[in-house]
Parts: sequence; C-alpha cells; structure tokens
Amino acid sequence: MEVIRKSLRDSAVARWSALGIVAITMFAGYYITDVMAPLKGLLEQQLTWNSAEYGFFTSAYGWFNVFLLMLIIGGIILDKMGVRFTGLMSAAIMVLGTSMKYWAISTHTLDGAIWHILWFDTKAQVFMAAIGFAIFGVGVEVAGITVTKAIVKWFKGKEMALAMGLQMAVARLGTALALGISSPIALGLGHVSKPVLLGLVLLCIGFITFIIYTFMDKKLDASEAELAAASNEVTEEESFRVSDIRFIVTNKAWWYLAILCVLFYSAVFPFLKYAADLMTQKFGVMEKLAGTIPAMLPFGTILLTPLFGGIYDKKGKGATIMIIGSVLLIFVHALFSVPFLNHWSIAIFLIIVLGIGFSLVPSAMWPSVPKIIPDRYLGSAYSLIFWVQNWGLMGVPALIGWVLQKYCITGYVVKEGVEVATYNYTLPMLIFTGFGLVALVFALLLKAEDKKMGYGLQLPNIKKSN
Repeated sequence: MEVIRKSLRDSAVARWSALGIVAITMFAGYYITDVMAPLKGLLEQQLTWNSAEYGFFTSAYGWFNVFLLMLIIGGIILDKMGVRFTGLMSAAIMVLGTSMKYWAISTHTLDGAIWHILWFDTKAQVFMAAIGFAIFGVGVEVAGITVTKAIVKWFKGKEMALAMGLQMAVARLGTALALGISSPIALGLGHVSKPVLLGLVLLCIGFITFIIYTFMDKKLDASEAELAAASNEVTEEESFRVSDIRFIVTNKAWWYLAILCVLFYSAVFPFLKYAADLMTQKFGVMEKLAGTIPAMLPFGTILLTPLFGGIYDKKGKGATIMIIGSVLLIFVHALFSVPFLNHWSIAIFLIIVLGIGFSLVPSAMWPSVPKIIPDRYLGSAYSLIFWVQNWGLMGVPALIGWVLQKYCITGYVVKEGVEVATYNYTLPMLIFTGFGLVALVFALLLKAEDKKMGYGLQLPNIKKSN
C-alpha cells in the first residue's frame, strides 16, 4: 500500500499555530513602535521636549534602515540564512534598542546635557532615545519581512492573504494597546518611561515565543524534504546572490507597489504619531483620553484586514482593493484638514473610515508581492519595499514636527507649571492628503501594469484542486 505523505504545512493546526506564535513577536514590536505616540504632551511637560525634538526622535525609526541599508542587508541575510536565524536576530535587536530607549528617558544621567552632533546641537536624552529607537527600528522591520516570508512559506497556495491579514491584526492589537493605555499608565505611575518598560517586558516574551517557532520551522523543512524525496523531486534551490537585486529593481510593478507602500504608510503611521495630540489640540479631547480615539483605528483593522484578506484569497481583485483604500485615505485626511470640523464625533467617524482604508491596502498589497517576484527573491523583495517605506517613516514624522514648530504654533499655555505650545493641524493634514492623492495614482498604475503583464493581482490566491 502506498503511503500518502504530506508536508507539515498541509496540517491546518500546524500552520495556524505557527502563525499565532510569530504574531506574538510582532504584537510586542508594534506596541513599542507606537508607545510614545500618545505621550507627546507629557514629553513636553516632564522632559521639556518640543515638537521638533519629538519629530527628530520619531524619525529615528528609519535612520539605520535607510542610511546604513540595514533593511536591505537584513533581507539578504534572510534569503541566505533563513527564517529561523533572521527572526531570532531581529527579536534580539528589538530588545537591545528598546532597553537603550528606556534607559535614555528614565535616567537622570543625561539631565540638562546638550551634545553637538555633526552640525547641530541636541539634548543628550533626545539623541540617546533616538539611537535606541533607531536600533529597535532595524529589529522590528527585519522581523516584519521575516514573518512575512514565514507566512508565505506556510500558506502559499492556501489562505495566504487571510493569514497575513490575521498577523497584521494581532500586530495592530499592539498598536491599539500602545495608543490606548500608554498615557493612563504614564499618568498613573508618574513618568513617561513606564509604558516603555511594559513594552520591554512584552518584547522579551516575544523573543521567547520566536524560539518556540524555530522548532516548528525546522520540522516544516524536514517534512518538505521528506515529501520531495518520496516523490523523487529535485529541490535544489538556487542560493541568493547580491546581483539578483537587479532582477527586483528592474521590475516596474514592484516599483509601483513599493511607491504605493511608502506613500500609503507615510499617511498613516506618521499620522498616528501625532493623532493623540491632534485630538487634544483640534477636537478638545482630554489628554488622558486622547489616545483612545486613534486606538480605534488598529482595533478596526483587527477585524477588517483578515476579512479583506479572505476576500482577496477567494475572489481576487487585489489591485482594485488597493485603489479603494487609497481613495478612503484621501477622504479622511482632507476632512481632518477642514478647520471647522472639530467635534469629537467627527474625529471618531474619520478614524473608523481610515481604519477601513488601512485594512484594505495592506490586505492586498503584501500578498501581491509573491505574484510579482519569484520565491527565491522574496526576502530581498520585501526588505527593499520596507527600505523604501522607511524613507517615509523616517522623513515624514520629522517633516510634520518641523512644520508644526515652524508654522503651526497658535499660542502657549501653562500645564503643571510648564509652558507648552498649542498647534493648528490644518497644514499637516493637507500634507497627509497629498500623500494619499499620489498613492492613488500609483495604485492605478499598478492595476494597469498587472493587466499588461498578467501577474494575477486580480485573481484569487487560493488554488482550487482539480
């Protein structure tokens, strides 16, 4: 009797368990990414930072990824060394960077110190916190491409978009948690460093869970090799070469997708860094509650991203989904920029709509990459997209902080004995609207390129067995 052999990924329990384990690591990473977003006002009160310094700190997320090419190097390491090694490495880097960031904002060693860095002077505390955030940014971005490649490995030909959507949903629970509880924790425990300490603990748990995942990944490789041997298949896989990057960057559809990515995410993640302050400055929400309205955005995506991913898996229309998401992005930021629309109920409505748009684009964008780029290039293809994205994640927060400090101060108020600025957010919201408009153009170009080249972005992901 012939024994029917299957890969471990054919077991629904195994592949969904693997997804759940790696999602915990990304949950912790996303929490730390946005843990400081609701604390802008408290940073100004407790640590005497201003908007430009906050923007400088926030932009540090992409410093090493962009200028030292760490994301591209991480993608090459992923393609050469595999998911297990790269995942553990990136999780350790996240812990290291967050430890430095926590030390910088909690120690009194740096109080009052001003350092001259290259051509400018900066507070030592701001600079060291930024360096820690930059190190963390390397870890979380490389972890992101590693987990994405792991999902492709376990779910290709199956529920891949749904799996990616669920992973993003769990990760954004971390964002929602950060936006919702950071300010109450900091106010309750008396210091802005306390929510960061919680994140450090979560990252240590995430590191441990990824260690558990490595055992599952090793079993998957063994089952794939056994299956190939039983069917006399040759699984000789070409090793990645640095010169193969040329194949990726000469692909027009890849560029459309990468540019859409940086524009779309530049209008969402940097917005979240300032959203709590926007709620206070424009909509009159109390500081301790200001993060709860932006927190509705990731909570909404928790349900909608897997839903839209499942639609893409079964029905297709990936390019169309990205176009609709871009249109919603434009609608939201355009209305946020209207000065007289300043009731808190309008803010809630717009955040909900933004959550829908933020669910649509990623649910279709990330599962579309394997349709454009062959498997052996995937790690580098994702890392290069993340690298392009990091230009926006680095530059836009600094730009918004500079614009607020330069053009948007409307006056000053005294809070707990400290004079802090008040701001008009109309100009920053118009900048975000512009990003959405250009994102729509590239979404349309991507759909046209797919029609021309036949990548199948409009086709379902799930392959029906005959």
